[in-house]
Amino acid sequence: MAIAALALAGCSPREAVKTNRVGHVFLIGLDGWGAYSVGKSDMVNVKNLMENGSYTLKKRTVLPSHSAANWASMWMGVGPEVHGFYECCSRTPDLEPRMTPENGIFPTVFQLLRDKEPDAEIGCLYEWDGIKYLIDTMSVNRYEQVPHADLCNAAKEYIKEKKPRLAAFIYDEPDHVGHSSGHDTPQYYEVLVRLDKWIGEIVQAIEEAGIMDDSVIILTSDHGGINNGHGGRTMMEMETPLIICGKGIRQGYCFDDLSVMQFDIASTMAALLGLEQPQPWFGRPLTQIFE
Repeated sequence: MAIAALALAGCSPREAVKTNRVGHVFLIGLDGWGAYSVGKSDMVNVKNLMENGSYTLKKRTVLPSHSAANWASMWMGVGPEVHGFYECCSRTPDLEPRMTPENGIFPTVFQLLRDKEPDAEIGCLYEWDGIKYLIDTMSVNRYEQVPHADLCNAAKEYIKEKKPRLAAFIYDEPDHVGHSSGHDTPQYYEVLVRLDKWIGEIVQAIEEAGIMDDSVIILTSDHGGINNGHGGRTMMEMETPLIICGKGIRQGYCFDDLSVMQFDIASTMAALLGLEQPQPWFGRPLTQIFE
């Protein structure tokens, strides 16, 4: 009778959904970091995260391949046609968002966590001022623009002092060097080596804070670039790295075979934090990387 009922309903028995809830999620973002550069770079700390976690070099940006559209999608679980941020440096939506709850901005992963856990420590430290218009500042305990050379130390201090439940640290490089000296140039790779050193220090701070065993680290980018710019449809602009490492994450697993979009990061963070994503989100959590 049960089988008949399933047949009449046009469905099959549902498999249990894999979960991997963790105590802390840290996202490190590098603006303008194209996936094409990973194999050519001397980013030893990044490659260590890849070896000890799961990664793809085929994650695609949303169009246009600009900053505001893609950072917004990373937090909001949808593309520009739904959250409304479209232009390169939009501070307000260019299109009316599909929904705007009480904080006046399309729902972000920061807001979902704040609504569920009012006492959670949530933060975002960033180099580019435009980030603050995309994160829902009313939902975070700390948001601060920090100079490039100081961001690593600020992130380390914040991790050790507050042990945040969710935190994002966003660099505005290698985007600047991509615009000035060009993508895929010696100068571009020099900046990547410096960023790699700071990534290693931030990871070490999580270890020193005593929370590594209950943490997941996400390392990614908003877009890549070609020549001295971005915003177009070439693969150098569209493909960006996504590396996820930590508690319950498969080790040494390349998931280039999966179709992964920018907005899937929001859904994956929500799954890691035990949050239910809102109906307008259409991102998919990357449960395939969970052990």
